[in-house]
Amino acid sequence: MPNFYSPDLGSDPDSPFARDETGKLVRRMYWLDMGDASLVLAMTQGLGAPLTADHKRAHLEDIGRGHLIDQVCTQEILPPD
Repeated sequence: MPNFYSPDLGSDPDSPFARDETGKLVRRMYWLDMGDASLVLAMTQGLGAPLTADHKRAHLEDIGRGHLIDQVCTQEILPPD
């Protein structure tokens, strides 16, 4: 099973990342109604910003937007010492 982000539903019961007991995304239409540019912004600068790259990758694959992974999960390249 993919490593999906599990929000604290006690403090944020309306989280768009909420999943049911079978792991299905509860507010799927929230994500599907967004255009690609809006989704990239939401995942990089909005509510998805604190998620790990693995969580973002799993979420994007789950909603059928795997083609955005490179834009959302940018790799930081460190200069040599």
